[in-house]
Amino acid sequence: MTNATAAPAGVDASPFDLQPGRPVDGVAALCIHGLTGTPYEVRPLAEALSRTGVRAVGVLLPGHNSSAEALSRTRYEDWLTSARHAYARLAADYDHVFVVGLSLGGLLALSVAASERVAGVVAVGTPLRLAQPIPLLVPIVKYLMPMLPKREGSDIRDAAARARHPGYREMPLRSVHELLRLQSHVRGWLPDISAPALIAHGAHDRTADPADAERICSAIGSTDREVLVLERSGHVVPVDYDGEALSQRVADFVSQRIPARSDAPDAPSTG
Repeated sequence: MTNATAAPAGVDASPFDLQPGRPVDGVAALCIHGLTGTPYEVRPLAEALSRTGVRAVGVLLPGHNSSAEALSRTRYEDWLTSARHAYARLAADYDHVFVVGLSLGGLLALSVAASERVAGVVAVGTPLRLAQPIPLLVPIVKYLMPMLPKREGSDIRDAAARARHPGYREMPLRSVHELLRLQSHVRGWLPDISAPALIAHGAHDRTADPADAERICSAIGSTDREVLVLERSGHVVPVDYDGEALSQRVADFVSQRIPARSDAPDAPSTG
């Protein structure tokens, strides 16, 4: 069995529920990690949100933080159901729920935003399409070579961050095929998104085409939308060189789009 990479000391790869010390009434965020990753890689964004008074919940997608073989047995419907159920649980208790996702998590965040009345969506390093010939080869090659080794680790430019990043050492090609299937649906759902959107991408991303950020932003139905390019980072921006800048921008994006508290003069502005 191919196990997940053991998390170094001080690295927490488990799901999280960050309760702010002074919460902003009725506001929460769902944070979704990427393919073969863990909640660890979106936790910096969640911590920044929690500091502004937003409850931030990070889910563990089916097949993750277990074994690559377990991941290979999951389908995109499993990931989508997990994300939608997590959103529904938060929406039952909060009036304003934002969805934040990295890579596969970005696709899932966009999917939720297309079908639910989310307060806003943040998609980071989201692959709208994979480069050819991957879409043509994967449906066949997955039977001949089930696992593709990650010889250089995760797509993170900061060497220290890459070394401590938890995740699988191999990529199940069946899972890549499921990602391709999900992408085809998301491309058709983008015009249905009307919520405010922040689309961020690392300029040096070798996993997802940085140009996909502009493609996503152009295709969504929202008029409140923007693209953020992180000039020093690769794919997993939240833990890369620009992680702090991204976390601050995400926190600002959310704070600027939640109603002001009538009982708090220092509440975030909606303007």
